[in-house]
Amino acid sequence: MSRKNKKAPWEEEEEIIWVSKSEMKRDMEALQKMGEELVKLKPNALAKVPVSEELLRAIKDAHRFKQEAYRRQLQFIGKLMRNEDIETIQTALDKLNNKHAQMTAQLHKLETLRDRLIEEGDAVINEVVEAHPEADRQQLRQLARMASKEKAQNKPAKAYREIFQILKGLYIQD
Repeated sequence: MSRKNKKAPWEEEEEIIWVSKSEMKRDMEALQKMGEELVKLKPNALAKVPVSEELLRAIKDAHRFKQEAYRRQLQFIGKLMRNEDIETIQTALDKLNNKHAQMTAQLHKLETLRDRLIEEGDAVINEVVEAHPEADRQQLRQLARMASKEKAQNKPAKAYREIFQILKGLYIQD
């Protein structure tokens, strides 16, 4: 009587991981959707995503196709995605998609810095000038005084907005 497992009984058997056909199909559809995201990217954004030359060529080809050919090309891109490093591509896509949220957070930080500058005055102005020596200390001081006067007299917040534009120019590089 022969054994199916030719290994000795004391040796460990390898664990076999079974993947259902439905799960494999879901994985392929996810890769195809990621490929579709890559196709929708503009060329300068696509350059920031680490993909192989073959996949890049397939993505550029997809831009030329319409309807059924486009659908088949997306399936081909999904097939090519199997050989790519999906995690780095997903990270790059997340960074590109998250750029708006990052900019919003940066602008909120500038708003709080502006409010602190108006309330606390010279101490915050010194922080700004230390971080950015090109900042005009006298202009910031003058605008802070004007903004606090405008606020006290319920006038339009012209200096308040001007401070924000100066801080935006200093802290946010395009």
